[in-house]
Amino acid sequence: MFNSPDWVFSMFAFLGFLCCMIPLPWHLEAWNTGTCLYMIWTGLSCLIQFINSIVWRSNVTNWAPVWCDISAKFIIGTSVAIPACSLCINRRLYHIASVSSVTKTRAQKRRDIMTDLAIGVGIPVLEMILQYIVQGHRFNIFEEIGCYPATFNTPPAFVLVFSWPLVLGCISAYYCVRTIIELAQRRAQFMEFLSVNKNLSSSRYFRLMGLAGIEVLCTIPLGAYVIYLNVTAQPIYPWISWANAHYDFSRVEQIPSVLWRMSTPLVLSLELSRWFLVICAFVFFAFFGFADEARKNYRLAYVSVTKRVGLSTAGTVSSGGSWSVGSKSEMACNSRTATMPVFVTQRTEQKRDSLNSFSTSISIGDFNPAFDDVKEIPYLPTEIANGSISKESLPITPVDGQTVPLPDTPALAGPDPVLGINSVPRLVADVPESLRNSVDIV
Repeated sequence: MFNSPDWVFSMFAFLGFLCCMIPLPWHLEAWNTGTCLYMIWTGLSCLIQFINSIVWRSNVTNWAPVWCDISAKFIIGTSVAIPACSLCINRRLYHIASVSSVTKTRAQKRRDIMTDLAIGVGIPVLEMILQYIVQGHRFNIFEEIGCYPATFNTPPAFVLVFSWPLVLGCISAYYCVRTIIELAQRRAQFMEFLSVNKNLSSSRYFRLMGLAGIEVLCTIPLGAYVIYLNVTAQPIYPWISWANAHYDFSRVEQIPSVLWRMSTPLVLSLELSRWFLVICAFVFFAFFGFADEARKNYRLAYVSVTKRVGLSTAGTVSSGGSWSVGSKSEMACNSRTATMPVFVTQRTEQKRDSLNSFSTSISIGDFNPAFDDVKEIPYLPTEIANGSISKESLPITPVDGQTVPLPDTPALAGPDPVLGINSVPRLVADVPESLRNSVDIV
């Protein structure tokens, strides 16, 4: 890891920035101050390390003094901010596990947020201010790493700078152990609290607890190791005076990689300080980047982006329903967002007389104008099939010895009814002999 090419760290640093910034919007909705501060501090630190590794890849030129002043102070604050955010998370989890009341008033929630901000923002800012007391000169520039804070290795530096991560890690460990004990003793009341808290589920609670536990396990050994390196790797200078500690304060030390890589303790100190930030970002994404709420927001973002560029979103399910190409919901969405014009064609049909249309709704007059003057048809097959015409209303056949008056104009014969038992045509032989000469049978 430490001997990898420069572009490897640059790539992982930028990915760490994305891993922290992508889940930030929906974590802000839950008002979990410690988690949001953790993402902000870690993500911005990865971004700063990414920029520094690009700008000072193969040089030690002081390109941007103001940027180095800001980034060096931010690195000092981050070394304390991540343990402080872990303390905020562990403290909140402990209060949830040991809660005596299910509901909280608005004043209590506001007080919790202010306390988390004091720990997660106030302590790092205080650390930046206190570090100026033991700041030997303006800053250092290490080739391949970039701007780095300069701390005078004197006994007050251990109290003001080096010991803060270890102290915060020990306090977080205390809250973590107390949380486990409370969960074992008050499991029923804990589940009752989670059932009424819409912003915190049991899975999210234990994921937060896992993240905070890993931070505790890493912060205490690393904090102790930093103190050990500062004691053994370089001499400890006595504190004489403010003027002695800040002598030639405006100088900038520029160290090429061939020099700082000759010291193994210095290599471990520099590489661990920047790779630890990337590891924190990936650990956070491993806990929260694949959760249910994360996958839901990924789907919503995918649908939003694909619809803006005009791609198909068929088969993608969003919270509002399913999206498919050509569906009514998509047409309605397009009409609201004005991405595509929607043309609605109204189809009207000419109303026809019921006697001029058959079951297929096609008029004979559409084919031959000679049929437009057709007289009224005595019955329709569809009406017989539906039972709307009784047997008494049907015409009587000439089988019973009655004569049928012939019309002056030949009437249009109706369509052949559906073949049935009672609709078999009679033969000529069935007609009485007295009527054969009086009726012309076609």
